Order: sequence, then structure tokens, then C-alpha cells
Amino acid sequence: MVINQQAAPQRTSGRNLIQILIDGISGIFLPIVNILSAAGIMKGLVAGAAAMEILSKTDGTYIVLNAMADSLFYYLPLLLAYTSARKFGANPYTAVVIGGVLLHPSLTALLGNDKTVPFLGMNIQPANYPASAIPIIMAVGLLVYVERFCNRILPEVIRSFFTPLISILVVASATLLFFGPMGMAAGDVLADGYRYVYELSPVGAGIALGGIIQPMVIFGLQWSLVPLAINNINLYGSDTILALMGPAVFAQGGAALAVFLKCKDPKFKTLSLSASISALFGVTEPAMFGVNLPLRKPMIVVCCAGAIGGGMVGGFGSEAISFAFPGLATLPAYLGDGFGGFAFACLVGFVIALAATLMLKLGPLPETASAPAITEESRKV
Repeated sequence: MVINQQAAPQRTSGRNLIQILIDGISGIFLPIVNILSAAGIMKGLVAGAAAMEILSKTDGTYIVLNAMADSLFYYLPLLLAYTSARKFGANPYTAVVIGGVLLHPSLTALLGNDKTVPFLGMNIQPANYPASAIPIIMAVGLLVYVERFCNRILPEVIRSFFTPLISILVVASATLLFFGPMGMAAGDVLADGYRYVYELSPVGAGIALGGIIQPMVIFGLQWSLVPLAINNINLYGSDTILALMGPAVFAQGGAALAVFLKCKDPKFKTLSLSASISALFGVTEPAMFGVNLPLRKPMIVVCCAGAIGGGMVGGFGSEAISFAFPGLATLPAYLGDGFGGFAFACLVGFVIALAATLMLKLGPLPETASAPAITEESRKV
């Protein structure tokens, strides 16, 4: 299908910009989501063991396990440097070196003590780069253009080693002097803005986000919340965005399970059950795209159940103490304030979606889900 760009240039441009931003964020974070979740689970388990006094924070076992859990988050700029470079088309190894500059121990110690560092007649402002996301992404964005410029003007005989040399000098300097403070300031503004809205009405924020988060997944818009959640954990040690998502995730599993119980088609029953289990472990796409969204009514139930559960999470003040998308396996990442309320709200979301979907008359199954020989009677849910 050919789109006439001159017919509606503003709409097309705006839509493309949103698509580019979402595609960029998802492309950067998607490759490391699983390892982020794994580290989040470990961090939650270690924090829970310390809270229950199973481990002492001065014990060697705790220190080693905490290092295992925390290393990914501390060195997150290095991973993001690599994935950003792969996404933007820059040299990933040069990008990782630039990320390493931001995390160099001597520089981190100076900037972490609120000290300015004289550099090239200017001052590098204090900033906390470990576990940060925005500054390194901005740095890699600049790296793309610096490399293109160097590859265009440098003779081929010296290009292979002068391009990374110039890129590291220019991009690392620009990041420390400008992009780093800008990125940290942008992160602070986003975090403070969200916290302001959340504190106005935690319940209202939970209802809103819980109700729309699964439709956001359809368009990939949930990725726009990932940098903000990571930034909240980096700044405050916890995050409420991830917690507010939880009940909607479990609601997808509850609705898909209800379809499994009502369905007579063996193939669709198998699909619904596996999708329900997947959703309970935090992967909602099979339940949403394979079951609930094609049947429509269960998807509406999921949004309602997510809104109710999200409001409850906001009321309980539940938080994630480490980054991990909600699911049964990642519950340890939510062992912070209001964990009991979070678990209860997720159970409520699951039960509401299950019960409401069981009471619905859903009609015929999607054509793509069943074998051609399925009888009309077996296609009734």
C-alpha cells in the first residue's frame, strides 16, 4: 500500500516520530530485558534474605551475592552502549569504551562526591553515571554522526584507528561536559514529574496505568516507561510504575484461563492454557494476541481488572525495589513497601478477569486459531 505523504504531512510525520522513538527504545532495551529480570529477581531475593535476617549485610556471602545481583545495574551503561550502537548503527566496541569512561572508578569517585572536575578549561558537573540510561543513549546517538564524519573525511589508510580515537575523544568529552548533565537533568525531570502525578493520587495513577498498560503493549508503547522505571530505581531506590502494571499482567492470565475452561476446541484450549501460564510468568503477548484480543470481550475485561488492581496497588503504596516486569518468577523484585498489597492486588486482577470472562458469552473463536475441520458446535465458547 502506497501512502501519499503530501495528503497529510503533519499526521504522517508525527506518527513516524512516535514510531521511531518507540522502535528505538524497544530495540535498545529488548535484548537485555531477560537478564534485567534475572538480576532483578536475584536482587529481590538478596534484599529479602537481608530483611528476614537470613543474611547479614556485613557477611561475605551477602556481599558476594549482592555484587552478583547489582553488577548488571551498576554497569548498565555498558550494556546500553552496546545495544544502542547495534540499534543506531555505530561501532559497538567504541560505544562500550565510551560507557567505560563514564564508569571509570577515579572519575566516578570524584563526580559522586559532588565535585566538579576541571577539563579543557571547563568544568565537568557532578553526576551519577552508574545504573543510568539516558546519558549513554545520547552519547551513542552522537557517536553515529562522529563516526560518519570521520569515515567520510579520513583517508582509508588511517581510518580504522583514527575514527575510534577521534570518536572516543569527541563523544566522551561532549558527554561528560554536556550530554551527561543534560541526560541526568532530563531523567530527574521525568522522575520528579511522575512522582508529582503519583503523589497527587496514587489510586488514580494506578487505575489509569493499570487500565491502559496492556493496550500500550499492542503498540509497543510500554517501552517508553522502561527508562523512567530504571531511572526511578536509580534515583530513589524503588519504582511504582512496574508495580502498577502487575495486576493487568495477571489479568491477562486469568482471562486466558477462563477461555481455556469455556472452550471446546482442543487446539484453542491448548493455546489458551499455554498463553495463560506464559502471562502469569510475565509474558502477556501470547495471551493478548492469541486469545484475549481476537475475542475482544476478554481484552476489555483485562483492562477493567487491571484498572481495579492498579488502583489497589496505588492505594497500598507498593513498589519494585529492582527492575523486573511483573510475573510469578519476578515477585522477589517487589519485596519492598506494600509487597503484601501488591501480591493481593495481582490476585484480585487475576480472579476478576477469570470470573468475569467465565460469565461472558464470547461467540465463535478466531478463524486463525482452529483447524478447518472444527465443527460449528465446537467453535462456540
